[in-house]
Amino acid sequence: MDPSESVDRAAIAADLERARVSLHELLDCMGANDFERSSSGTRWTNEQLLFHMVFGYMVVRRLLVLVRMFARLPGGVSRVFARALDAATPVFDKVNYRGSCMAARVFDRRRMGRKCDRVIESLQRRLANESDAALHSGMHFPTRWDPFFADFMTLEQVYRYPGRHFDFHRDQLALG
Repeated sequence: MDPSESVDRAAIAADLERARVSLHELLDCMGANDFERSSSGTRWTNEQLLFHMVFGYMVVRRLLVLVRMFARLPGGVSRVFARALDAATPVFDKVNYRGSCMAARVFDRRRMGRKCDRVIESLQRRLANESDAALHSGMHFPTRWDPFFADFMTLEQVYRYPGRHFDFHRDQLALG
């Protein structure tokens, strides 16, 4: 995107809201057995996977800070950082899996909806206050960590990332 072009904040905000509503619909329609069922294509239960989907939005709040910081530095700095993170992918994968298993015990089916509401509300506020210049700034990312991470991502792309992550994992839920 041309840095002089305006970012479609309304589309990003609508996607954030779409995922929030979708999560609540899933939480409302699932029975106890659905939450405990193994998901399709992951080692998580549906409940753990639902938390992981919310966690994608939680991670974005931290990524926004990183992008702002690295965008001020020479591009090579974030490239080296991303490559170091890529080298740590096996450790990341274990932490990512186990972290969602443990966190789903705290942010379980009764609490993850409220957590999602708060996180998305926070992202909506931040998005509304971002300048176009900030949304066009970016950094290099560890491409081995997530199929939706590109080698270089702008702040705008980071705001769009969790919806793609959410939709991908929603399709892995094993609903009866």
